[in-house]
Amino acid sequence: MPQDALQYLGALTTWRDERKAELDLLDDLALGAEDAAAFTGDLLLSMALWKAVADRLDLLVATWDSGRVGTTELERLSTLVWGRLDATTTGRAASAAGAPSALAVSLPEACRLSDALAASLRARLVIDPSEADLQTRLRALRASVERVRDLVDREPAQARAAGSSVLDRLDVRTADVLARIQRGADAGGLLGPLELDAARAERDLIVGASNRRAHAHDEARAKALRAELEARGAALRDLAARCVAQVSPAPRLAVPDVSALGPVPTDPAAVDAYLVRLDAVGRAMTMAQDAYASALSERDELRGTLGAYAAKAEARPTSPGSGLVAADLAELERRASDSLDREPADLVRARALVAAYLAYLGSAPPDRTRPNGGGAP
Repeated sequence: MPQDALQYLGALTTWRDERKAELDLLDDLALGAEDAAAFTGDLLLSMALWKAVADRLDLLVATWDSGRVGTTELERLSTLVWGRLDATTTGRAASAAGAPSALAVSLPEACRLSDALAASLRARLVIDPSEADLQTRLRALRASVERVRDLVDREPAQARAAGSSVLDRLDVRTADVLARIQRGADAGGLLGPLELDAARAERDLIVGASNRRAHAHDEARAKALRAELEARGAALRDLAARCVAQVSPAPRLAVPDVSALGPVPTDPAAVDAYLVRLDAVGRAMTMAQDAYASALSERDELRGTLGAYAAKAEARPTSPGSGLVAADLAELERRASDSLDREPADLVRARALVAAYLAYLGSAPPDRTRPNGGGAP
């Protein structure tokens, strides 16, 4: 339903912004830690996952198109949500998390993996565990253990025994911590390591499941990836059309058409080769998305810069001859705004006008009647 899609996009946007702020904080804490290098792998993987989710959210928003969606667009949204992100990570980050170079995870799985990694980093970087609310931490711990239980239930038979063993140990340790707290004992020293182990177990199970899917080069996976790329390509064409209509010069990168590859073959060797071609199409789409999104982002950044410095100019104290300066600045602002507000916005002209505005504002004569020259106190 459109209303459900809108709520999901709003919640995902909030998650993206909050997770970015949390990762920035964890990165600062890790840089100040004595063993800073020990956190590099998980931080790199966390940031790569965040970037993959943020990029997919951009495509979801482009497909949503302010609510102008029908049955086809809703199906495309579903495909973008449940299709693989193929979040490429650095070798160091992949090695640290036991993941391949490209995590074959869907959007919800990437968010859960990011949650597990963030929980692990929080537990390892916490300075004083007593500062955190005990009941909140206990609820989060029990939720993490239950997620591990669900993941173990979905493990294949040959791998379920190892997962069950880890889950049993987490259950025993969690029960022990709860019993100690109920007796009034101090369990703070046990809670932190238990949180870390639960987060690590959840992360390993998610990564393990994604690894199995990544190595399963079969016909069903190729069909799913092809459908995901078709939806992604349609969303990218919408983004490209919006970019060409709104900014000039706009990038002129072709959006690959996955249908040109033909139907998915049935021979196993041919499926492997087909998957390689699909991967190349995905990389080309990523390049096109970055180019078109950057052009639109530059227009917004120029608008923000011009607005901020125009407000600064209005707040400047007056001085002899300032009327001419103000008139010149107003004319430059008008011309720059006109370049940015028209469609398509003339980025070359706007970039030059904003630069001229900043240069003229910086060279304007100070107010000599004030002790500090009319500058900020």
